[in-house]
Amino acid sequence: MEYFLYARKSTESDDRQVLSNQSQIDEGKKLAQTKDLKIVEIFSESKSAKDPGREIFNQMIEKIKSGKAQGIICWKLDRLARNPVDAGLIMFLLEKGIIKEIVTPHRSYLPGDNVLLQTIEFGMANQFIKDLKVNTKRGLMAKAKQGWIPCVSKPGYMGDGLGQKGEKKILTDSGRFDLLKKAFSLLLTGIYSPTDVLKKLNNEWGYRTPLKKRKGGKPMAKSSFYRVLVDSFYYGKFEYPLGSGQWFDGKHEKMITEDEFWTIQKLLGRVGKAKPKTHRFAFTGMIRCGECGCMITAEDKFKINKGDGDKHFYTYYRCTKRKSPCSQKTIEVKELEKQIDEYLQKIEIPEDFKNWAVKWLNKINDQEAGTRETIYKTQQSTLLDIEKQLNNLTEMKIKEQINDDEFIKHKNRLSKERSLLKEKLNDTEAGGDSWREQVEKTFEFACYARYWFKNGDLNAKKAILMALGSNFILKDRKLDIILQKPFEIVSKGFANICVAQIRLEPVNYPLGGAQNGVLAPNKAQRGERPGLNRQPLVPQTRALPIELRSP
Repeated sequence: MEYFLYARKSTESDDRQVLSNQSQIDEGKKLAQTKDLKIVEIFSESKSAKDPGREIFNQMIEKIKSGKAQGIICWKLDRLARNPVDAGLIMFLLEKGIIKEIVTPHRSYLPGDNVLLQTIEFGMANQFIKDLKVNTKRGLMAKAKQGWIPCVSKPGYMGDGLGQKGEKKILTDSGRFDLLKKAFSLLLTGIYSPTDVLKKLNNEWGYRTPLKKRKGGKPMAKSSFYRVLVDSFYYGKFEYPLGSGQWFDGKHEKMITEDEFWTIQKLLGRVGKAKPKTHRFAFTGMIRCGECGCMITAEDKFKINKGDGDKHFYTYYRCTKRKSPCSQKTIEVKELEKQIDEYLQKIEIPEDFKNWAVKWLNKINDQEAGTRETIYKTQQSTLLDIEKQLNNLTEMKIKEQINDDEFIKHKNRLSKERSLLKEKLNDTEAGGDSWREQVEKTFEFACYARYWFKNGDLNAKKAILMALGSNFILKDRKLDIILQKPFEIVSKGFANICVAQIRLEPVNYPLGGAQNGVLAPNKAQRGERPGLNRQPLVPQTRALPIELRSP
């Protein structure tokens, strides 16, 4: 008789049960040598036997049916089958004599044997799979109820390799977590499309997938990035099992808030589905129609010159008219940008004045530094006194010198005072640099915004408009903008300076000196090109998450 040697492990993973198949083959060869059996071919596969359809197993059965071997050597019967279909096939072939013998280290099975024993062994193998499935589901559900999603690690996170079985947590993946969090923040500005953010993530920030099984170390794929953007796991919620309607609060560190998640879904075009945009326009999603209140959209059009056949492209902004009929007409992007530039011109200040103002602000800040230090020390002393009162209050409660109502009343009062004082301490500590920095950013923006708007790309134009104001209304082809408070003050206070284009310092006096004498023309009047080669400051009224430089 000739025999096939069959070995199987139940997982396809390369790093699990690594020695299982090889050890089965070694034992099978040793058994064949002991019993003087002839092995004509060895079959080995990594596949669970809980369902029929194993490719290697089916190949072996077909060869047995064709008479290329008459027996099988294996470690146990459950290596051959753990499901009723394959088990029934083995028993049928053995009963008909097509398989003349199945040899294991513990016993042999022949056509004339009582089938009851084989049925019991195959039944036990099948029941093992059923019990394992139930127990696994129970364990995974228990893990989900504890707040840990039972799945492979998601981008930005990693498994707890050192945790005990059943108590493993989900940890943040250091650098990748921070990069993805930065990508979420960039997308939330509404300036960049998902594709733009992904390019920055991979090309500029150097995101690479983790190295696993000699794989990884690659940029994030677009499909993977969109799955991240629509996954509620990143704001702390997950559904388990998928489609069950059972939602759990995750204990892992959140990457974004729930409000930010739903804002991203709106930016993607529809809730829950990432829909990349095919056309990009600078001002869509920001301006509303003054007649019907709908959003203003944009579209590209072209006209063919009848003379030479050349195509001329145009971009028009118009009302979406989704709520009701609207009589508003389209406006070309050139006219819209011209009106935005007029607003920027209202807040424009000369560069020389900006430099003088910043130097003056620094001087004022230095003068106030001593006062802030005194205030800070006083606040610290008061905070220590409140902490001491809370400790004394706790001791009085322990000694039963006061009742519960008195304890709660005084504790709530002192806790409230402590919280307010901590906020004031933080404000005082950062106050000097904070207000000075924000004023500097406002002056820097007012000085160079027109240049940035004129020479910037679509992202820059959108960012500048967002920083400039709010409540953008377009009616009768006229754009109305409510300027941010700092720029409204600038537009009223420095209008004459901007129109006259004069500098505030006398010709022969340094910055910050006496302000009398003849006022000299600024650099533009002298024919010089204004500008500084450094990163500009940006006002906090609206953050500009883009790289803009002074002219």
